[in-house]
Amino acid sequence: MLVTALYRPQKVCLCPFLPVHPLHISTHLYIIQHPAEESKVLRTVPLLAACLPRDRCKVKIGRRFSEERDPELSTVCRKSGTLILYPGAEAANLEDFILDSPIYPSTIIIIDGTWSQAKDIFYKNSLFRLPKQVQLKTSISSQYVIRTQPTNRCLSTLECAAVALSILEKNSYIQETLLRPLQALCSFQLQHGAQIRLSKEHLLKNGLYPKPMPKNKRKLRKMELLMNSVKI
Repeated sequence: MLVTALYRPQKVCLCPFLPVHPLHISTHLYIIQHPAEESKVLRTVPLLAACLPRDRCKVKIGRRFSEERDPELSTVCRKSGTLILYPGAEAANLEDFILDSPIYPSTIIIIDGTWSQAKDIFYKNSLFRLPKQVQLKTSISSQYVIRTQPTNRCLSTLECAAVALSILEKNSYIQETLLRPLQALCSFQLQHGAQIRLSKEHLLKNGLYPKPMPKNKRKLRKMELLMNSVKI
């Protein structure tokens, strides 16, 4: 038997770990999902969507977006109260930004995909450079231990949303509630044979990386940056 909401077998059902009612939030969340993520079995966006009201969490799938293709998203990106969560030199720390901003943010956009997929979506869609760019100032390590991350500080889409929404809504309970099904998912997978996935950064620093170092200079440079804990 499969549980309809998340399509998981009954014995590993995550429904008991979801909130009884969708969390009440005023912030609108837009998830821009790379098409490759849609088929991933252990993706986190369905867990996130199951915890939030449908009119507050929208998932848009694709690589390229424009005003002609998606007028709704174009309107959202042009609003002064919209933020996009993407780290970088030009990104403001979310907590600092909301303290100084004259207009309190009403919408946040998060890109769902691998780091290379997210980078491609962010830089090849001019719409996503219209909102204010923000990043999370956090030292927490990801609890999404069943999927390899580039560095120890990389968070899953659900974790990013949990931290961002708890800041915007000024309610730490939101983060705790959103992380609960993710923790259960990882626990179930580990009980059924999955292994804890250490970050590439950890593997490289400890001489445990199982693959040969790449010959491509650009990829090799990325590996060197990971070993030296430099943001890429």
